[in-house]
Amino acid sequence: MVEEKEPRTFPEFNFTQGEVLLINKPYKWTSFDIVGKLRNSFKPLKLKVGHAGTLDPLATGLLVICTGKLTKQIDTYQAEEKEYTGTITLGSTTPSYDLETEPDQFFDISAITEEQIKINTKYFTGEISQFPPIHSAIKKDGERLYLKARRGEDVEVTARKVTIREFEITRIELPEVDFRVSCSKGTYIRSLAHDFGKQLGIGAHLSKLRRTKSGNFHVNDAFEIMELVNHIKEIKQSPDYK
Repeated sequence: MVEEKEPRTFPEFNFTQGEVLLINKPYKWTSFDIVGKLRNSFKPLKLKVGHAGTLDPLATGLLVICTGKLTKQIDTYQAEEKEYTGTITLGSTTPSYDLETEPDQFFDISAITEEQIKINTKYFTGEISQFPPIHSAIKKDGERLYLKARRGEDVEVTARKVTIREFEITRIELPEVDFRVSCSKGTYIRSLAHDFGKQLGIGAHLSKLRRTKSGNFHVNDAFEIMELVNHIKEIKQSPDYK
């Protein structure tokens, strides 16, 4: 017998005054897709909606959304420490550092040990210098880098300082290595995976990523996007909708 799920309990929302909405971003949705879906659900009310920290399309997990007057607080929420879990695949690299592009180089991983994998995390904790992927949403000369990369243009990126407070290996089943990372705003986990493989001398790319925390917010408290959209449709029928 299948156990029925209890209906989700929603708080009393005041979207215009401002709400912080926690969304569990689905795989292959962009952060802008989520913002657009919510913005459209509020129509005909023209409501400000923004997110506090982009997630790549191939990543899932916590996306912090602000509405109404609380969009002024986006920078504050965006600056919070983030936590991620995911999987690094050893032995191959991709141009995008994840599965957006196909592997372009392959390496022999037969000699690598679990001890080497765990010990080498120490080179990636504390303040480190990191190059963002060329397949990223960073703008250069007014254009997103990934657009230049897709055209095959040579793109120069500048290293940036980020802080990684924790880098923990949680499972090793080669070629896959699962991890948990706590890090500062602006950290690219794709770059971390690429650089980690480089440090080990066997190449690597990010094959799975999930954001679990942002500041004090946790993905376990997040709404599924369509359950929230459907709830907004329901409350729009109320004369007290705001």
